[in-house]
Amino acid sequence: MDYSKMSPSDVRKLIREGKITGQTSGMCDGYAQGNLLILPMEQAYDFLLFTQRNPKPCPILEVGDKGSRLVKTMAENADIATDIPRYRVWEYGDMVGEYTDIAHLWRDDFVYFLIGCSFSFEGELLSAGIPVRHIEESKNVPMYITNIDCEEAGIFHGKVVVSMRPMLAIEAIRAASITASMPRVHGAPIHLGDPENIVIKDISKPDFGDSVTIKDGEIPVFWCCGVTPQSVVMSAKPPIAISHAPGHMFITDVKNTLLKD
Repeated sequence: MDYSKMSPSDVRKLIREGKITGQTSGMCDGYAQGNLLILPMEQAYDFLLFTQRNPKPCPILEVGDKGSRLVKTMAENADIATDIPRYRVWEYGDMVGEYTDIAHLWRDDFVYFLIGCSFSFEGELLSAGIPVRHIEESKNVPMYITNIDCEEAGIFHGKVVVSMRPMLAIEAIRAASITASMPRVHGAPIHLGDPENIVIKDISKPDFGDSVTIKDGEIPVFWCCGVTPQSVVMSAKPPIAISHAPGHMFITDVKNTLLKD
């Protein structure tokens, strides 16, 4: 089924019913997608401060009320505990399970954070004739943990995660210009070219997602990634946290064009 032309509400319904459990790249053309982190209220302030100090990897789209599963501003009739295809549960920095629904795990002290996602600018790249290889190959975007430190806040610290899209150098220049106008979904690339400069030893072995083809003459282009909070959770080791599984996003009702400067 071609999910690219479906409405976000229809796709979220299929996700809620367990009929979509895969990654969401390319779904609902033109609509923004979001990464997720859920924390107890006790750690939520520290993480909110962390996002303010690290706006490129963690651009905030929405923060939930304590104990509320209802998405207020980014979507209508959406439940943050059921409307993402796959979730990860973390305890003291270790992933202890993956679920397609976390309603049974919800607590009255939970606070959710929706964070901008680079999937949201891919439509803009495609419209400009710039290739998005993982969409071409029906894969999840490759993501890598770098040696770039986040700025610490409270208990939260860790390394920046990046997503990678290969393209020609001239296309990378255009891609940087296009994405720079969308800071709420990570903005311009953080690095272009040699992956070893950010301590990615093997570009063919991403830490998250899938490996994609890099053609002759292309360079890897790296954007900050909303999986960074999961890297941070692994470093900070809060008692419990819940995230999306990499590539399995919350699809909003908000058009990508509304997230531009």
